[in-house]
Amino acid sequence: MIRVLLADDQTLVRAGFRSILNDEDDIEVVAEAANGVEAVAKARETLPDVVLMDIRMPELDGLEATRRIIGDSRLDAVKVIILTTFDLDDYVYGALRAGAGGFLVKDTEPDELIHAVRVVARGDALISPSVTRRLIAEFAGRVKRPEPGPEFNALTEREREVLALVAGGLSNDEIAAKLVVSPATVKTHVSRIMTKLRARDRAQLVVLAYEGAIITPGWLTS
Repeated sequence: MIRVLLADDQTLVRAGFRSILNDEDDIEVVAEAANGVEAVAKARETLPDVVLMDIRMPELDGLEATRRIIGDSRLDAVKVIILTTFDLDDYVYGALRAGAGGFLVKDTEPDELIHAVRVVARGDALISPSVTRRLIAEFAGRVKRPEPGPEFNALTEREREVLALVAGGLSNDEIAAKLVVSPATVKTHVSRIMTKLRARDRAQLVVLAYEGAIITPGWLTS
């Protein structure tokens, strides 16, 4: 059973998500929060598998609430999905950098919401290739091209190749097909990469890949 915490300041949004998720045999909404402070407290109280976190809430916004949850060693197993009204806003990159497992727009279809909860609960990043490219392109337009950190020197050429494909939004099965190896082999590579880069999950791998210049989507030179 996947245990879910809903954090949103709109009662109707929470009610709608609760109705959709509770209809599934393998998902249970265990708590609700109307602001970021409540979200952190309820996460510590109920230890959910997934938190659906609105990015804009009173008292404490979703970004800071995510940082506090991710930074709490008692909540290591908790995954966060950021909810936003827009598919790209100024908070999304920061949310992923803070450790969120992905993000969804609030008007997503019910099937997509259910799929998202399942995907993030099992530890995969919820970032579609198209959204990833747009997100990174937006970020890349604001900063100078980064230099790879020393931790990237520990990666093998194959691991760099796999990391680049992860950053492109490909699943393990898709990477396996592209590299003509088994999904189990890809899973092993991803696990080793996460260990070497000290990444919490695949979402952080995507961020690190771009920050470490493993993929360079037209960085500005000035």
